[in-house]
Amino acid sequence: MPQLNDQLLQELPRFRDAAESIREVILANLVMIGEVPSPTFHEENRIQLLIQRFNEYGLQNCSVDEKMNGLGILPGEQADRNILIVTNADTLTGSKAQPMVEIHKDQVVGPFVGDNSLALAAMASIPVMLDQLKVKLRSNLILLAASRSLGRGNLEGLKFFLTNSPFPINYGLCLEGVQLGRLNYMCLGMMRGEIVCRLPRNYNWVKFGSTGTIVPMSDVIARIGKIPLPRRPLTSIVIGSIHGGISFQNIARQVTMSFELRSESSEVLHQIHKQIGDITDEVMAGYGIEVKLDIVTDREPGGLEISHPLIRCARTILTALDVKPMMYATTSMLHALIEQKIAGITLGFTTGMRRNDLEEIEEAVDIQPMYTGMAQLTGCILAMDKESHDES
Repeated sequence: MPQLNDQLLQELPRFRDAAESIREVILANLVMIGEVPSPTFHEENRIQLLIQRFNEYGLQNCSVDEKMNGLGILPGEQADRNILIVTNADTLTGSKAQPMVEIHKDQVVGPFVGDNSLALAAMASIPVMLDQLKVKLRSNLILLAASRSLGRGNLEGLKFFLTNSPFPINYGLCLEGVQLGRLNYMCLGMMRGEIVCRLPRNYNWVKFGSTGTIVPMSDVIARIGKIPLPRRPLTSIVIGSIHGGISFQNIARQVTMSFELRSESSEVLHQIHKQIGDITDEVMAGYGIEVKLDIVTDREPGGLEISHPLIRCARTILTALDVKPMMYATTSMLHALIEQKIAGITLGFTTGMRRNDLEEIEEAVDIQPMYTGMAQLTGCILAMDKESHDES
């Protein structure tokens, strides 16, 4: 398991300086990647751009698999161990319109730059960072831009890679754009679903007081809000989005609500799922409309223990960089590593925010903390590399 030596800790300030020296590389990658639309199931253009960058940086085996995952390998000197760095290539929006990314003095602003264009840019910049430091890894470093990760994609790309890869993965690191300091080592159990309220064909449109689908959906939401949630195990219900209707006077024919259930307990998740199913059945019967519940993602909880040496290693690196570790369970792609029994963590790269003066999909990420983010990433890679070969 990873153990840190004093020499690596002493090198961290130099790593931060090296990251600042490649600032233009990171930002150029961010703009190029961030301005290529990449909705889930349509990531091909962004993946092809990344493959081009991987080739320019001298990676080997640059390729795209059947699920449109983008892969590049920085070969190690011994090449019998493998470290995986992965982030998602897709964004939450379904739009194929070209986004615009703006670089300001202290921040970069644009659609989903923090989730997750910046993580892709940072990952693509790792070979330049290691070259700047004149560092040669003993392990192979596998860089993977995973497709079909979000929403209905349900980590399909990463799961396919891990199941079919000829490279046995010794350690995995999932990279997120924000927030710097996050250190995820556990995954919550999670269910994502949609509830669709739809008017039947024989709906009486002219009847005074016809409510359409918005009022029934509001009833569904109100009832879900009354479901008692335990404090232990930690459990929550997130209502993520509601879509329906077209104008003031038109009765909405269909409304869709997306939600996510999170819990440390698989049993609690399935209990709440059953309760929501009962609610949709009751509303359907009471209003005489169609109400459909569809679960698109179902994941079990799991992960490493907080005492795991990999966690201690990452905490030590963050603390040495004057970053307070934020350790909490996540619903991220770390789950795919856990399923395959791969020791892994999730790290954030910089600080960022969603400002009220920006559009809903736009985010602002800070430039200066990126240097610390790259230093922590490099430190964790080197610690994993050392211990991979100490174990063998």
